[in-house]
Amino acid sequence: MKRSRIMAGIKGLVFLVVLTFQWTHVTGDTEVSCIFMESCMLPCSYGGRDVVIHWIQVSTGDITVHSFYHNQDQLERQNQHFRGRTSLFNDQISTGNASLQLTKVEVQDEGKYKCYISTIDGNKESFINLKIDAQIQKVNIQQVGNIITCSSEGIYPKPELTWSTSPPSNITSKDITVQPTEQLLYNISSSLIVSDSETDLDYSCTISTRRNRKKATLFKPDPANDSPQSPNSNQLRATRGGIIGGLFVIAALAVLAVSAAVLCWSKKKDVSSALHTNQESTNTSDTKQAASFEQLLLSSNNYS
Repeated sequence: MKRSRIMAGIKGLVFLVVLTFQWTHVTGDTEVSCIFMESCMLPCSYGGRDVVIHWIQVSTGDITVHSFYHNQDQLERQNQHFRGRTSLFNDQISTGNASLQLTKVEVQDEGKYKCYISTIDGNKESFINLKIDAQIQKVNIQQVGNIITCSSEGIYPKPELTWSTSPPSNITSKDITVQPTEQLLYNISSSLIVSDSETDLDYSCTISTRRNRKKATLFKPDPANDSPQSPNSNQLRATRGGIIGGLFVIAALAVLAVSAAVLCWSKKKDVSSALHTNQESTNTSDTKQAASFEQLLLSSNNYS
């Protein structure tokens, strides 16, 4: 009798364990990467009716991110950090879509999330690991005197910086500084001291994170145009370019002035020639008239 009771208890326990595994289904972690200050979707799906949805950030102490039940959003217990930045695809919930839309993603959003689903068919839990990336927008490299500086701002996660040269050489003097910002992003910078024997190299700076990499190169100065030690070679190039451009403008104006002078002289010469021709024509006519008058007088005297 006692044995039969024990067996019945064991069977009941096994039934409860089996029932529990049938009732709650847990899926493996899914990794999602989101871009800083952009929108991001955390996927979750289910099957069943009369759904209850709870999104919870478990990496920060099980805080409520978003809830849905009784066919509407329930945000009374939503954590203030997520206020106004979360939503579900309400028109797709009836078809099994319980994904969370998160806007204006911040570094503090990074972590592990749980999507808890409850329906009349059972419960389901799925976990999402959210990673945040603030991409490297630009790498700045410049030289002042014998110091070359490389820098970039607003990066996440913590970046790395490396130097290289072409042709390859050993770079020993370097200093790398990484500073966090109020938004938990990172600014990074590094400086090199260039010796007199290292001025004929191209210097490259590469900044990288787990998903992003950018490179900037400072090319060696042209010996024909720049002094290797000149800190203002770019300004000198710009100044020389301006002077050359100004000389071209002056030369063009001089050509125009000479052309105008030649044209005026040519026109003046044509006018003088025309006047001289008219004068000669007038003198010839007067001479002919005088000769005719003289001949008339002679004829009159002979007649007398």
